[in-house]
Amino acid sequence: MTANRTTTTANRHWVVGGLLAGGAVGVFLGLGLSTTPEAVGVAEPGVVFRFAHPLVRTLLDLSATVVVGLSLLPKLLGFNRPAITEPVMRVARPAAVVAAAVWAFTALLSIVIRAYETRPDAELTMPMVVDYVQRIGAGQGLLFSAVCALVYLWIGVMAVRRGESVPAELRILIAMFGLLPLPVTGHASNWKYHDYSMISMELHVLGAAAWTGGLAALVVLVAHRRGLLAEALPKFSKLATIALVLVSVTGLFNGLLELALNPLTGLPGSLFTTSYGLVLIGKVACAALLAVLGANIRWRFLPHIAQHKTTAIVGWAAVELAIMGIAFGLAVVLSRAPVA
Repeated sequence: MTANRTTTTANRHWVVGGLLAGGAVGVFLGLGLSTTPEAVGVAEPGVVFRFAHPLVRTLLDLSATVVVGLSLLPKLLGFNRPAITEPVMRVARPAAVVAAAVWAFTALLSIVIRAYETRPDAELTMPMVVDYVQRIGAGQGLLFSAVCALVYLWIGVMAVRRGESVPAELRILIAMFGLLPLPVTGHASNWKYHDYSMISMELHVLGAAAWTGGLAALVVLVAHRRGLLAEALPKFSKLATIALVLVSVTGLFNGLLELALNPLTGLPGSLFTTSYGLVLIGKVACAALLAVLGANIRWRFLPHIAQHKTTAIVGWAAVELAIMGIAFGLAVVLSRAPVA
């Protein structure tokens, strides 16, 4: 029994570590593909901030994604066998509270970093940060997301104390609602398709969060419980298929539209000659790999899991989550990459 617990704990560390490491790799890979033209006579925030902000923002996105996944877990497990599901939820609920705290902190820290980036030649003060939030939509979006994370933190603490009497639907709603303003903090487009693009980006973010967060929650907390996994994985597999299609379609739509409507560049050449195009290709490559890995889990492992057989799903899912982390890091860089 002790050996099984040690193995399970090690697997959890590998999975979570792989997701976070993937996010960092995605950021550095994206920054390597992206080049930002220097503005003559304009102060630059410096190398530290060039790397600090995308790393903090990636941690923000991943922590919010974990909150979404842990909130979806009760719906995947079902409510008809509380004696079996409650031990899992007793771990999931406080984990969601911790993730929400990280989400709130990184959202607020992102506001401070971005406020400094707008005026790197000035001393960073609280009035300067407040002025940034008041003037810039990105700051308002991050603040709204931080508030949602804090509300979730409060609701999550109640769920820790009272269990599933605090509805899972409420936690899911708050977590998803907190994701909606995040696309505003990326590229600000003023062309006529802006409204369609924003809706598409929000669907992209929601789909990616449900897919990545749900898989992480299942692998970390349920993979070693064969009976629960046999019930939850088929539900998640359907959700993941919808999310894959949604994320792929909206991601391509947003990226290609951004390139196509830029007057200084033209498709298909801009895919290979601009920073935005190169990072977009990296994201497409990640999506293709994820589709292959997801199909492998669904068609190869799912039938065996349904029969409560031992499989290598943890290892394959860990690889999938690491690639998802890379995709998240690339997405953060893509939102700031120059299109021209």
